[in-house]
Amino acid sequence: MRARRGAMRRPGSVRLAIGACAALVLAGSVVPIGSVLASALSPEAWPRYARFFTSAVDLRILWHTLELGLLVGLAGTAIGFLFAFVQARLDVPGKRVLHVLALVPVVSPPFAVATATVVLFGRRGLISHGLFGLEWDIYGLDGLVFVLSLSLFPVAYLGLLAMLRGLDPAMEEAAMTLGASRWRIFRTVLVPLLAPGLAAPFLLLFVEAIADLANPLVLGGDHTVLASRAYLAVTGEYDLTGAAVYSLILLVPSVAVFVAQRYWLGRRVRATITGKPTGSVHLITHWVRWPIYGLAVLIALVIAAVYGTVVAGGLTRVFGVDNSLTLGHLREVVLGVGREALGDTTLLAALAAPVAGVAGLVIAWLVVRHLPRAGGWLDFAGTLGVAVPGTVLGIGFLLAYRGDLYLGGVLVVPGLVGGSAIAGGALAIVLAYVVRSVPAGLRTASGALAQLHPSLEEAAHGLGAGPGRTFRTVTLPLIRPALLTGISYSFARCMTSVSTIVFLVTPGTQIITSQILSAAGTGRFGVAFAYCTVLTALVLAGFGVIRLLVGRAPTLHRVAERQP
Repeated sequence: MRARRGAMRRPGSVRLAIGACAALVLAGSVVPIGSVLASALSPEAWPRYARFFTSAVDLRILWHTLELGLLVGLAGTAIGFLFAFVQARLDVPGKRVLHVLALVPVVSPPFAVATATVVLFGRRGLISHGLFGLEWDIYGLDGLVFVLSLSLFPVAYLGLLAMLRGLDPAMEEAAMTLGASRWRIFRTVLVPLLAPGLAAPFLLLFVEAIADLANPLVLGGDHTVLASRAYLAVTGEYDLTGAAVYSLILLVPSVAVFVAQRYWLGRRVRATITGKPTGSVHLITHWVRWPIYGLAVLIALVIAAVYGTVVAGGLTRVFGVDNSLTLGHLREVVLGVGREALGDTTLLAALAAPVAGVAGLVIAWLVVRHLPRAGGWLDFAGTLGVAVPGTVLGIGFLLAYRGDLYLGGVLVVPGLVGGSAIAGGALAIVLAYVVRSVPAGLRTASGALAQLHPSLEEAAHGLGAGPGRTFRTVTLPLIRPALLTGISYSFARCMTSVSTIVFLVTPGTQIITSQILSAAGTGRFGVAFAYCTVLTALVLAGFGVIRLLVGRAPTLHRVAERQP
């Protein structure tokens, strides 16, 4: 009764925001996931579990999935820590170049690395066979670990770099004063302090690896994983119940790891951050820095070679075979059959990114400022888009919105997956884009609001401004960088997404990543490279437009000057 009276006392703007956010997460996350659970737990699905856990083939698929996640988690976290350690603790040149190369995978399609890896390190690869005479079979577990580790390590790198720079160097100085060697300081001071920070990216990379669909389809070979098996159940066998069963089995480790990740993040050591740092970082100048730096440079050169292949492959007839320059691939992508895919993808991403960025910001505002009790549930629902594998979410959209809605024999709502590009697949794709991108803006905005003292908003309330006006005129200008980050990340994720929307593409809606997957699957690598190059350029251009429109965050004085 008390909660009901509290809800009635909330201003209309807060109730409207709660209703809009609840409707978004309900339609985009809860209903699709509920549809997967309902189908996977239906009476006709129960015999499938008995067959799965008694089948040597299916158990091998499960082991392949977990093995891939563990190896990618370890390798990606190790590479991320290596780059972060070089940036934060070594006295070496070229750090800015290493930083830029480490961020390149963030703005590229998820299987650009896979396609270039086949050309460079395949059975007849330019490097593996052309330089070393090897016929390395890139298809399988080793190729997937290589590709996914290079694609996902920036996630670990950015988080660990922030943690290394945030640690107070006073503890390291104290250990040096007591005569501890650099190796002992690393082993007894840095690693224990960073242990939760190392666990969090490992768990995140584990989830991303087992949920990935595009790379297993391109490089999987006989190493089948649950995501690709569920995809084949839908596209090859037309067995939605079987796909739901595979999705539920994939969902269990994903959600378990997500819960563990939140637990580790909650245990992050903050005792060393006591305000202004009491010491200065002593960069390592010992000779040992050069082997560490050399390893980072080697990986950076591999990244440069991979993405250089993407660009060169789109500008040559057959890269490595006929290297004569041609604009034919780009012409096909920009002016030919790919023009519709470029237009549709950019339009849908431009529609979804602002919605996702604003939704993440509003959900964070509600959770931090207005829903002290129920906010945890809204926060959890808002993060389901990243906790649940994209393959599972895509199958959930198929199950939840595949049919038309009739009332009294009259068509009221066309099925979201069928129909025209506006009332059909496009609407489902935009909704999927939004729910997959909201968590990034939500987490960024939550951190920004935690640093913003409530007294600033309380002062506006004291002058008679309502919550909605206070949010628009005080809170939003001060946390504008969080909005910029949320929209930018959402746009990049929308433009490069494949695992969810590959199930939702209709003949009336063309998506770039779906076209890249089709071109790579048929061996048309030049066209696939051209798509990847144009897509990366569009993402970078989108970042510039978003920064121009959102702008810099004003100072507190400018916010005060704008108040009436």
